[in-house]
Amino acid sequence: MASDELASWLRLLLTPGVGNESARKLLATFGLPEDVFRQSPPALRAVVGPKPALALLTPPDDLDASLDRLLSWLAEAPDRHVLTLGDARFPPELLQMADPPLMLYVMGQLQVLHHPRRLAIVGSRNPTPQGEANARQFARALGQAGVCVVSGLALGVDGAAHEGALDADAPTIAVVGTGLDRVYPKRHLSLAHRIVVRGAIVSEYALGTPPLPANFPQRNRIIAGLSQGTLVVEAAVQSGSLITARLAAEQGRDVFAIPGSIHAPQSRGCHALIRQGAKLVESAQDILEELRTTAAPACASAAAASSKAASGPLSEPDHLLDAMGFDPVSLDTLQARTGLDTAHLQARLLELELNGQVSRMPGGLLQRLGQG
Repeated sequence: MASDELASWLRLLLTPGVGNESARKLLATFGLPEDVFRQSPPALRAVVGPKPALALLTPPDDLDASLDRLLSWLAEAPDRHVLTLGDARFPPELLQMADPPLMLYVMGQLQVLHHPRRLAIVGSRNPTPQGEANARQFARALGQAGVCVVSGLALGVDGAAHEGALDADAPTIAVVGTGLDRVYPKRHLSLAHRIVVRGAIVSEYALGTPPLPANFPQRNRIIAGLSQGTLVVEAAVQSGSLITARLAAEQGRDVFAIPGSIHAPQSRGCHALIRQGAKLVESAQDILEELRTTAAPACASAAAASSKAASGPLSEPDHLLDAMGFDPVSLDTLQARTGLDTAHLQARLLELELNGQVSRMPGGLLQRLGQG
């Protein structure tokens, strides 16, 4: 895109009082941004009202600095892109949204935005150990079956989903709520670099935009819009993940949810979704069947092998695991259920923990993992 054309888009986005809705009205009425700025004050007022029309007559003070910053950022690497609504490379699914982004900043492999199979995996930033393992295992199996995983790069389920896709050497898309010249959370800096190599990081926010709380619910509509369906792994009843699921349903996309313990707050959002009509899933294959995708035999075999490996070998029944169940449990409760003395019980728990079959949780609780 030529710098003067890019400047016109930036000017439209940076004009005070002109949000996405007003900008879309202007573009629908007059055409490209440069055409908007050729209009007379009365013509602009007729579309957006007096105050925005007045603001459109003068370039914003920070326009030149913002343009220089963007051009420098684009020049630093060939895998950096800016897509506008008028760009043929703009994801067509986003054009069908009620509130599409006017501009997308992209780092990574642009072609993954047009991957034929895309599924969002979202959930709690503070998942249970089982929830985090589920996110990673589902993403790995789906990646091996040819699905591109879309998520939000947040801590917890999002990060595990990206990791699982990368474990399968599959592409993954991270939609973030900051400018692309920063990574949030910083803990995911290394993960972000890996995503850029194999997939893409996407944002509608200008360079330099900090992690403002209001941006994250807003970016969820892009996660839903880019995906053919949304899987919620764990979520509280009031959470951003349920916003993503609602947006997906409103756009006519499939919504999937993994059930969990009736005692876990992180499961209540998924249970609410299932009551509202979301599809209950227990395996990646459940999702593939709903999406009417058929994995190649090699991919299906790989996914089955991965699932078998992840489950871990159990040569004989483990009565301690049976006594734990799948809900968090205290040491005292477990001792009462098993009748084991403290020393023996602690030794067995340590063995199971080292095998990845049990995880210790806050408050001294223990939880059996699906691998066990």
